[in-house]
Amino acid sequence: MTVREVIRTSSGQGLLILGILLIASTLRAPFTAVAPMLGMIRGTTGISAAEAGVLTTLPLLAFAAISPIAAGLARRYGMERCLFGALLVIATGIAIRSTCPTSALFAGTGAIGAGIAVANVLLPGLLKRDFPDRVASLTGAYAIMSGLVQAVASTAAIPLAQLPGSSWHLSLAATLVLPVAALIAWAPQLGMPSTGATQAASAQDRGRIWRSALAWQVTGFLGLTSVVFYVIVGWLPAILAEAGYPAATAGSLHGLLQLATAIPGVLLGAAVRRTKDQRALAVGVALTTCLSLFGLWQLPALAVLWIALFGFGAGAAFLLGLSFVSLRASHAREAAALSGMAQCLGYSLAAAGPPLAGLAHDATGNWGLALGACAIATLLMAVLGSFAGRARTI
Repeated sequence: MTVREVIRTSSGQGLLILGILLIASTLRAPFTAVAPMLGMIRGTTGISAAEAGVLTTLPLLAFAAISPIAAGLARRYGMERCLFGALLVIATGIAIRSTCPTSALFAGTGAIGAGIAVANVLLPGLLKRDFPDRVASLTGAYAIMSGLVQAVASTAAIPLAQLPGSSWHLSLAATLVLPVAALIAWAPQLGMPSTGATQAASAQDRGRIWRSALAWQVTGFLGLTSVVFYVIVGWLPAILAEAGYPAATAGSLHGLLQLATAIPGVLLGAAVRRTKDQRALAVGVALTTCLSLFGLWQLPALAVLWIALFGFGAGAAFLLGLSFVSLRASHAREAAALSGMAQCLGYSLAAAGPPLAGLAHDATGNWGLALGACAIATLLMAVLGSFAGRARTI
């Protein structure tokens, strides 16, 4: 029995799964919690609306820049060590961002994005390697964890900042508990032997991925999902404020959106696991997201309904997109290569979404054009999902 097999006993697997779930808790909350406090941050730092847009886009730019090299880092140092390093970078970024200088706010946010990018890319490959028969259920589990934690972070952000003697700096600093907990839980995995050469993508794997139509369909589905999701996450408080909702209510509804993204992890994981063909699921969640955007645009008085529906649809689409990365790959190396491709291109698209939505608002004086464009994007998601969901591998 190899060292890896000894460590991956039932008790060792439990510790590994705990570590994966705690890593998942750091994948969104450290940067999505910023959106409800943008007004407060602008009021104390004096940054412009354009600079605030850059702040919300920085993590996505970091995702796009770092994703292509994450698999190479894992090949050289091993997945376990790279994930530990990613958590250290996230923790350092949160600490830097929470200090007073405005430059530190941007530098820390960029570092957070870089750390999250590495974890985003490597987790699908880790699941494919160590849990090949449980990919869908574990992807669902870490989606639930990510959604629940970001819901709490978004909902609690403003109340924490408004406590006596507190500020937005301290509210953002509170998210430091997430990577610290994950570092403690993940530390035992550093004892694993380095098998980077077999677990990360080779140049041959990467070349085959970039020439695959199926890989481009998975990438397009995940990329458009990211664009739509981050436009709404970044601008929802502003959309609700324009519709007449108070800031505190907008923050709570922002938290509701994050909470709703966790629900598909409970329901969809089992469905994905039982079906080899996920085309109907992909089309269904894309159309659900489209309906929610149209409702938010035309009937903002029912924002609670539309936000809950959007969170469910977009959360399910994210879960499917992440599952496609593992399910459509033949082995862990290929999953790492596909993950790097999908997240590099997907987050490059997503980074352009929030600034373009802001420009559309400034040009028209309302959010109708941005919401309509996102609705159209979900229809294209449905088309790509009908191809990416086919029961085949690259």
